[in-house]
Amino acid sequence: MAPKKQLLNAVQRNLKDGVQQYKYLMTLLPPPDNFAKSYENNKLITAKSDDWISGFYPGTLLYLYKATGDTVLKNEAQRIMLSLAKEQYNTTNHDVGFMMYNSFGNLYKADPKPEYKQILINSAKSLSTRFNAKVGSIKSWDSKDPSDFLVIIDNMMNLELLCWATRATGDSSYYKIAVTHANTAMKNHFRPDYSSFHLVNYNPETGKVKQKKTVQGFADSSSWARGQAWGLYGFTMMYRETGDQKYLEQANRIASYILNHPHLPEDKIPYWDYHASNIPNAYRDASAAAIMASALIELSGYNKDDLSKKQFIAAERILLTFSGDEYKARPGTNGGFLLKHSVGHFPAKSQIDVPLSYADYYFVEAMLRYNKTLEFRK
Repeated sequence: MAPKKQLLNAVQRNLKDGVQQYKYLMTLLPPPDNFAKSYENNKLITAKSDDWISGFYPGTLLYLYKATGDTVLKNEAQRIMLSLAKEQYNTTNHDVGFMMYNSFGNLYKADPKPEYKQILINSAKSLSTRFNAKVGSIKSWDSKDPSDFLVIIDNMMNLELLCWATRATGDSSYYKIAVTHANTAMKNHFRPDYSSFHLVNYNPETGKVKQKKTVQGFADSSSWARGQAWGLYGFTMMYRETGDQKYLEQANRIASYILNHPHLPEDKIPYWDYHASNIPNAYRDASAAAIMASALIELSGYNKDDLSKKQFIAAERILLTFSGDEYKARPGTNGGFLLKHSVGHFPAKSQIDVPLSYADYYFVEAMLRYNKTLEFRK
């Protein structure tokens, strides 16, 4: 299970290229409060601070700063986060975890100032307002129909902020919400084969399931690739945060579904949906693969023997694939993003076969985890 020398060298090149790319991206970003989102038709696509993706641009900058010590990156992250800080009070969506923990969470780890800690605590408070005890979940999206309570599998990713908040404050309510949400997701979001529905709609008065469907996937019965990756990452993280064996078992079963799927290509970069109608000509989703790689590196460390080895080798294969010309952009191209070929929202014909900020974030995170794994195994 020792990391391959070829890949270690590639990771170092990738991180150096990431610094170069993000310095280039900085020159393209319109001031003062735009966040990098994608690059389409030779144009940089940006978003405002209330977009769910806003934390990924500063988060990637901070990861690259962690890897290289280049303070230009940290300074740019802090600049853009001045306009992100107000989202600590955003109670209109569940993505405050993505927005704030991936940005201010990483900044606090690098520079533990009390004001950053308070922003994160306020963010956890905002996220907690969306919890419904009857349902046992945090509401993801608001609906015009008050009888809807919409929860998407992506929401597992926001639980890390709540677990952190309990450690930071001693207030167990955040942790209890995270665990309750995870348990409800285990019960209702997964099919017997451990593939995931994208969305579950509950009755907010009774907590009963009204509907299971997809929004971003191919069909209600299909397996949207990024959704499977969110679940894999989310339950791996919940095992780390709680030590509860059932979350490790859930993560392993999701990993098994993904890695043994007959439609997973040999290079481990999934099609945007495992049941897309035009496989093998369907678009690949690098963002799903990046999330998978980061999760699998962590998950492999919690397992032993053949299971650990299989998960680790799969993550290595993804990183190797990403290090080649097909997925990794040449410096000075791709709008400054590292990775090509992600799919945002195929059914809406939005962000198809383009770079995405969150693909880069989890790619860089996976490479940092890979390097750390090497140090641990020396």
